[in-house]
Amino acid sequence: MKRYEALVHDLGQMIRSGELKPGDRVPSVRTLRRARTVSRSTVLRAYESLEVDGLIESRPRSGFYVAPPRAARRLSPPKLRSTSVSVSDLVFETLEASRNREVVPFGSAFPGPTLFPWAKLARHLGSAARHLDPWSTVESLPPGNLDLRRQIARRYLRFGMSVGVEQIVVTSGALEALNLSLQTVARPGAMIAIGSPAFYGCLQAVEHLGLKVVEIPVHPRLGLDIEALSKAIARHPIRAFWSMPTLHNPTGATLPVERKRELVSLLARHEIPLIEDDAYAELQSAPATPPAKAFDEKGLVLHCGSFSKCLAPGYRLGWVAAGRFMNEVARRKIESSLATSLPVQLAIAQMMKHGGYDSHLAKLRQALAAQQLCAIRCLRRHLPAEFRFDRPSGGYFLWIECPPHVDALKVHRLALEFGITVAPGPVFSARREFGHCIRLNTGHPWTAASEKAIERLASLLTRSLS
Repeated sequence: MKRYEALVHDLGQMIRSGELKPGDRVPSVRTLRRARTVSRSTVLRAYESLEVDGLIESRPRSGFYVAPPRAARRLSPPKLRSTSVSVSDLVFETLEASRNREVVPFGSAFPGPTLFPWAKLARHLGSAARHLDPWSTVESLPPGNLDLRRQIARRYLRFGMSVGVEQIVVTSGALEALNLSLQTVARPGAMIAIGSPAFYGCLQAVEHLGLKVVEIPVHPRLGLDIEALSKAIARHPIRAFWSMPTLHNPTGATLPVERKRELVSLLARHEIPLIEDDAYAELQSAPATPPAKAFDEKGLVLHCGSFSKCLAPGYRLGWVAAGRFMNEVARRKIESSLATSLPVQLAIAQMMKHGGYDSHLAKLRQALAAQQLCAIRCLRRHLPAEFRFDRPSGGYFLWIECPPHVDALKVHRLALEFGITVAPGPVFSARREFGHCIRLNTGHPWTAASEKAIERLASLLTRSLS
């Protein structure tokens, strides 16, 4: 643990335990520097982190004080009724607004494209195309290129997981992996459970297959409400559960490790497959937590990953570690798109093996964390306390819960007039819930335009209170 992290931990514990109470002055920078034998910059970095987390606040010419407690977040009551899904029109409206590079893309689902190693990827892609073995076009049909699947299998070893290459099916992005998994475990007309709010790609997939859904609450800080899921399983014939336990989109929440274990155990007792959407796994701040798949003893977890958010946007390369469902997922892959681009598979395999994949990830995480910090500071300066959000442990999404009478769809359309996009809450719900919430993307390099856009957005949100 770094010195500033130790300070953050110790002071945070004192505040949470009540040893330091709201309004108490925390030790001055000079006092703490001497007491802990650390540099001034170390203390300031620790205080900065505590301030961003809402535990302390600075007062001009006075110092740092324990901040008043934020109003407790309300955990939405479990939505245990089933419903059909129809969200595509609203999703397409939101996506269309994010295409224009002239707008400030707070509503985008993608990180800034300039954060990725395009030149290095191009060299690997060119090399793969030049040295392509013609027979490999046949050998790399589903489940996919063996070298790439080996590299993916090795990534699981970071968490002590043994996922054999025979489990892994290469797909055209995580979304295809998720769709193939859903088609494998749920037939049209069946009922599945999903986290709520939900990634809109999940809602579109459910809509396309004509499935019924039961929405299970996801708390912006605590993650999935497993108790509500247990109640839903007792009441409904749930055939599968689609969930994003790590860096959930849109809330940014990560389910603690023991709760992931509990989730897998609950589903295993009822023989319910888990479709685990783990597209943002590589964007976790250290220390990273393992996926729910790590606790899968029965082969019921279909773990879906992607390189689109962490290495190669636009290359459309993902996979599913499908457990007992591997053969059927591979067959469905052949039926739907036959195969994934072989040069792309080879290029990513080379990048992972020789191209500094881990060093790129370290730089990417650092950049995303810095951009997120800039956005949080700016939001705290300009938004009233009634607007609530938590700092995720990585990724690039912020989920803002506004006062109940704020109309997120109206704010979305007003912001467009000023060249700003946001993702309104209703696109993340089968029932068009979360009408007072918005998701902000902080994954693009922070600029003066970003700062001004937050000020403008804050003004629109504040005016909506009156």
